[in-house]
Amino acid sequence: MVFATVSLMACGAIRTINVPTTPPPSAQLAELWIDPGTTTRDLFWGIGGEQRAPAKDATYTMKARDDSGFSSSYDVVGPDGIEWSAKLGPEAQTEVVVSRILWGLGYHQPPIYYLPSWNVDLGHGETKRESEARFRPKLPQLTHLKEYWHWAENPFLGAQEFRGMLVAMLMLNSTDLKDDNNSIYELSEPWDGASRWYLARDVGAALGETGKLYPRRNWLQGFEKQAFLTEVSEQRVRFDYSGRHQELLTMVTPSDVRWAAQHMSRLSDAQWRDAFRAGNYSDVDAARYIARIKEKIADGLALRADRRVSNH
Repeated sequence: MVFATVSLMACGAIRTINVPTTPPPSAQLAELWIDPGTTTRDLFWGIGGEQRAPAKDATYTMKARDDSGFSSSYDVVGPDGIEWSAKLGPEAQTEVVVSRILWGLGYHQPPIYYLPSWNVDLGHGETKRESEARFRPKLPQLTHLKEYWHWAENPFLGAQEFRGMLVAMLMLNSTDLKDDNNSIYELSEPWDGASRWYLARDVGAALGETGKLYPRRNWLQGFEKQAFLTEVSEQRVRFDYSGRHQELLTMVTPSDVRWAAQHMSRLSDAQWRDAFRAGNYSDVDAARYIARIKEKIADGLALRADRRVSNH
């Protein structure tokens, strides 16, 4: 296999990434991405459909609570015995929306849902009405592996679809491109075109500003203000991005940007609205987010620098 070597500066050291000049076999690519074709994917319910959605009025029994990350989360069990991961805070909305959009583009995503409020049994007879949460079921047919895949070392580096996913996440101001936010699932039987999924899973740090130290997520004004492309030449493109692992963007070419913009432009207005409705955004806020995303798509199609660059 022939590789193109990309040398990147990371944490003060040169990091070399060997990018294959040929794409992976179609069966392997299907573990990351499949072409949705002409099928209109339901971006309100997502891959799990309505049948797997958490019951709004049920009481969920707490198994554990984790307050160590940016967002607090629970492990809970529903009345039907299904276990769930419930993430609280501002990332609850954004994770659902970004996940829906990625799945709409053909990238694998697990079933996730949003509840504006819900009941949790804390034990010892204490029940609490908890705030908004992202609910992700732990389904028996989906085995979440302990290992995760790396942005700079994975089977898909030679695929434009992989680099297109990175561009799509940049359009959504995904700011936390950490390796351990990525996941691998083994499936008991093929689902969504594959028996193994490679995916970006914890994608809630988005739809706000980008940055390394606690950037504000889910911030409409910041999302509208930040530019997308800052420089475009025949061989290179630069992004207005100040989040983690900026060195990865060196792999992205103008052709990758246009590819991502073309595929994002295929989502219908109804799909865009449904994705934000799934995250419980108001019609007004959703319309503003969608308008800004469509501006970025237009810039990507035209391969032009963002008009906001001159205003920085």
